[in-house]
Amino acid sequence: MAEVKLAVWTIHNMSRKSGKKYSAAFKQVEAKPYTLEDAVPLVKKIKFAKFDETVELHMRLGVDPKHADQMVRGTVVLPNGLGKTKTVLVIASGDKLREATEAGADFVGGDDMVTKIQTENWTAYDAVIATPDMMRSVGKLGKVLGPRGLMPNPKTGTVTTDVANAVREVKAGKVEFRVDKTGVIHVPFGKVSFDQVKLVENATTLLNAVVKAKPAAAKGKYVKSVTVCSTMGPGVSLDVTPYNQKTV
Repeated sequence: MAEVKLAVWTIHNMSRKSGKKYSAAFKQVEAKPYTLEDAVPLVKKIKFAKFDETVELHMRLGVDPKHADQMVRGTVVLPNGLGKTKTVLVIASGDKLREATEAGADFVGGDDMVTKIQTENWTAYDAVIATPDMMRSVGKLGKVLGPRGLMPNPKTGTVTTDVANAVREVKAGKVEFRVDKTGVIHVPFGKVSFDQVKLVENATTLLNAVVKAKPAAAKGKYVKSVTVCSTMGPGVSLDVTPYNQKTV
């Protein structure tokens, strides 16, 4: 399976790189590490897609996710949001249903929502928040929510009694970061249409959060590489020196 995925990824990227627009953009990126302040305007300059692309950070960390004490995971509210309003589902009971609705949740319910997800494989939402008393029922949804990264978790603030605040944070631009099995974090931090200053502020906030989440068990160089790119554009490498010394 891994070989198949690698082959698909290779073919996809070869096809992208063979395009004239991609090639023209790629030629404008020098083979050197950039500061964040220089990388962001370059990503905006070389974008070529007709739609408003998402801008992403890809970070390779010096951790081994196979060990629980080296897992890197957390959430952070980006100061300038993500450029889109997330659709939020809240699974709760009692007064928490009203609180969630008043806070702006798009879908609110209890066991009825659990049944809908189970029977219809329903995933028309970007985030799921649940109250602790509902987790016995929500736990049945692991096969549907887990692979999509939507399973509520206390560590990310999506299992909480304060559903109103949780909904507001997600709507304001809260993002989750989690290292994958290869030791890489992939996370969006805005749109290419954003002002340069706003993108830098978002990226700085995100980088700070990942640096602060460094596990005590992680040894050696923590941040091995950081790449900034738009959805369709080539990656721009950042100088990782600041992120291995202190927060930026």
